[in-house]
Amino acid sequence: MEDTNKLAVLIDADNAQPSIVDSLLAEIANFGVASVKRIYGDWTAPSLKGWKEVLLQHSIQPIQQFAYTKGKNATDSAMIIDAMDLLYTDNFNGFCIVSSDSDFTKLASRIRESGLLVYGFGEQKTPSPFVSACDKFIYTEVLRAKTDESKAITKKSSNELKQNTKLVNLLRNAVEASSDDSGWAHLGPVGNNIAKQSPDFDPRNYGYVKLGELVSATKLFEIEQRQIADTNSKAMYVRYKRKK
Repeated sequence: MEDTNKLAVLIDADNAQPSIVDSLLAEIANFGVASVKRIYGDWTAPSLKGWKEVLLQHSIQPIQQFAYTKGKNATDSAMIIDAMDLLYTDNFNGFCIVSSDSDFTKLASRIRESGLLVYGFGEQKTPSPFVSACDKFIYTEVLRAKTDESKAITKKSSNELKQNTKLVNLLRNAVEASSDDSGWAHLGPVGNNIAKQSPDFDPRNYGYVKLGELVSATKLFEIEQRQIADTNSKAMYVRYKRKK
């Protein structure tokens, strides 16, 4: 189970904001236990002073890395070296890399080659190679929206969702790949298929909390709530509406 996964959380202080830490750690808890929490930066720099209280509150270990040469990011190198050291201990099931920097693309790929999970967290400006190198990538704008209502992501309308060709094709392909002969698909496998196709997919990016809400909002799919045998629970099934 994911909740037993031991995770190493590595944060690039130059590419993350203290305001997201509460939501960040709550999100990480959905994937496993943060056994190691480290953050990297030049702590003599005034720009990082806002981190102090947050680090103490959440027991995140600051790793000092002086900027030896102007314009060169020594923090990235220190974080990558530490990540490889932790990887070789064989004590972890996955890594959480918090940065919007494409320099961590190769690191994410290398960790996955070892059979471990990689969860990335960064802003929407994060280069696509790093996003694609992760098993799952969550945009920090979603995390900011949790702590600041003024930054809440506007819920996309049905028409806006329909006009998003990439989203529509992603949902449709996932439903078709997961469906039975009648075209109906259980939402669980649909979500798994989407995750394999697009690591950065998240209903919250469109203003919806859950996948089922987003699928329903597109008005492109038929929806059925089916009773699960021998339980009081129901499961959502979806089918693409064929044009008549």
